[in-house]
Amino acid sequence: MHLRNTVVGLALAGALLSGCSSEGAAPSASSKDASSDAAASAAKSDVLTARQAVMALKKYVPELQLVRDYTEADDPNHLLGRPGGYTSKAAFSDGRVPSEDIEGLDKDAAERGGSVEVFKTSEEAKARAKYIATIAESLPGATEYHYIAGGILVRVSRLLTPTQAADYEEGARHF
Repeated sequence: MHLRNTVVGLALAGALLSGCSSEGAAPSASSKDASSDAAASAAKSDVLTARQAVMALKKYVPELQLVRDYTEADDPNHLLGRPGGYTSKAAFSDGRVPSEDIEGLDKDAAERGGSVEVFKTSEEAKARAKYIATIAESLPGATEYHYIAGGILVRVSRLLTPTQAADYEEGARHF
C-alpha cells in the first residue's frame, strides 16, 4: 500500500510540475526538470489507463460517454502495445457535438468526441500529437484539439467549439 501511495504521490507531483500543454506549446523545462517530468510521466502512465482518464474527464465534461476501450486486436491505429505506441487507448463521445455533423460515422469515430492515448513518457505523447498535427496540415478534416498531461494525450473533436474543448484541457490538468 505504501508503494502505491508513493506512485500516486509521484504522479500528482508530476502533474503539478508538468502541467498541461497543447500540442503547439514550447517546452520550458530545463534538462533536469525534463528528466523529472519523464519519471513522473512514467509513474502516471502506470497509474492511469486510458479508460480511467476518460472517466476522470467526465467530472469536467458531463456530456462525455466512454464508447470503447481498445485492445491490441481492435486498435484502429495498430499502435497499442507496440514499440513507440501507446499503452492504452479509449474512445469517447460528447453529447455537445451536433448530431447532423456525425451522421453515418462509426460509433468510436474521433469526430463524435475524441480519444485518450496513454504513453510511457510525455515525449512519446508529444511526438504523437506532433505527428497528428502534421497530417492535419494537409487534411483540414483531421484537425483536432490536443491536450497533453505527462504521458497522456487527450484528442478532442474539432466539431466542438474552443470553449467546449477547454473543458477537456481543464480536466487533463487534474490527471
